[in-house]
Amino acid sequence: MNAMAAMRQYQQVGVKAQVTEADPHRLIQMLMQGGLDRIAQARGAMLREAYADKGVLIGKAINIIGGLRDVLDKNVGGELADNLERLYDYMTMRLFEASRHNDVARLDEVATLLGEIKGAWDEISPKD
Repeated sequence: MNAMAAMRQYQQVGVKAQVTEADPHRLIQMLMQGGLDRIAQARGAMLREAYADKGVLIGKAINIIGGLRDVLDKNVGGELADNLERLYDYMTMRLFEASRHNDVARLDEVATLLGEIKGAWDEISPKD
């Protein structure tokens, strides 16, 4: 096993351990960070003209945002949950457009939006 493969396997074990031990608040933080990471990686792939990688990474970011949308609790979140759902739908559309047009600015827009949501989420204290 080469060093890069060993490091990836080690990282995967670390992430799985974090997920297993995380509370729901932390899991959402991890999803948001994962989305931001995938968008940043897609941006790099786009700039390198590694279009297959870009497509895979944008697909992963879309799936993460879909996961965030799917866990919204409209019974508890009410209007805020409705607004977040619309924002997640918008971000998904912009990611599709970014991929289709190889548009870094659209990736940056989504990263900014998701970063702002994550920043607000990070300020919320999890329930004890």
